[in-house]
Amino acid sequence: MSRRTISVVIPSFNEERSVQEMFDRLTAVFRNDLPNYDYEIIFVDDFSTDGTRGEIRRLAKQDPRVKAVFNARNFGFHRNVFSALTYGSGDATFMLFGDLQDPPENLPAFVRAWESGKQVVIGQRRSSDEGFIMTGLRHFYYAVIRWFSDTTQIPRFTGYGLYDRDFVRVLEEIDDIQPFFKAVVAEYGLNVEIIQYDQAKSARGKSNFNFLRNYDFAMQGITSSTKLLMRLATFIAAIVGLICLGVAIFVLINKLVNWETYPVGEASTTVGIFFLGATQLFFIGVLGEYILSINGRVTSKPRVVVGERVNFAGSLPSHVSTETHDVISDASRDEPSETRS
Repeated sequence: MSRRTISVVIPSFNEERSVQEMFDRLTAVFRNDLPNYDYEIIFVDDFSTDGTRGEIRRLAKQDPRVKAVFNARNFGFHRNVFSALTYGSGDATFMLFGDLQDPPENLPAFVRAWESGKQVVIGQRRSSDEGFIMTGLRHFYYAVIRWFSDTTQIPRFTGYGLYDRDFVRVLEEIDDIQPFFKAVVAEYGLNVEIIQYDQAKSARGKSNFNFLRNYDFAMQGITSSTKLLMRLATFIAAIVGLICLGVAIFVLINKLVNWETYPVGEASTTVGIFFLGATQLFFIGVLGEYILSINGRVTSKPRVVVGERVNFAGSLPSHVSTETHDVISDASRDEPSETRS
């Protein structure tokens, strides 16, 4: 019986200080806790501006199981994370992020749940180093999602987890340039196990996610999983339109009953303004519904463009555009003398 393989994918951006520690901790987990599994470690760098790529190349030369995908430019968190999950060739793919906030040491627990038949095993933060305000905003955000979403998202989940190959194949079929991974897991993860964990402080000292990036993250979550904003615009437009129409009727009747109430021409101008305002607001809401529908149908661009691949013998999935070339390190040109686990 052949040994099963776990692909570890690590979306990274400016993680120079944590690359070596990530490698050391992951290899220790496989050596001590998962000796019966083969593995590959794939760093997926989203155009870092520090020495992250140099550190990854150094490790790839030392160990052929270390692979790298270097994006041709920065494509953003969502696109990089979603694409990263499709690069592995193993029976399951373990994803964690390069800043080491999510501990590699939880992998054995994830594997046990996967071996028991779970298709998706994810980590849910029990605690983190976020401040009181950000924590409160997150609770409010997930409450809004629960109230209005078509598919309820999993709270305090960033993507950290173990994903069976069958689930990864589902991801490969999703033709969306800007996928929201949390919503995808909530919708297509049909056999999910949640494992609680305590999130550590970022190895770089502070998270890449400032307020604006968190806002972008939240808005994408809302627009990806619910029609709340557009529907709200339609409802508000309809309500305000009815009020405007009511005001227009009131002005007309008041003018007819008390002819001298308004100066000449003012009543007709007021009625016209309110009637046109009601009509415009209503159809702006309807237009929003069409834009929402079109938005999900017209995108057909590559999710990311890969500039370089290191230690990959085969090709990446067909939905990934490749701009430059592959690099095979000296360490991977020859087969290892023995199977390492």
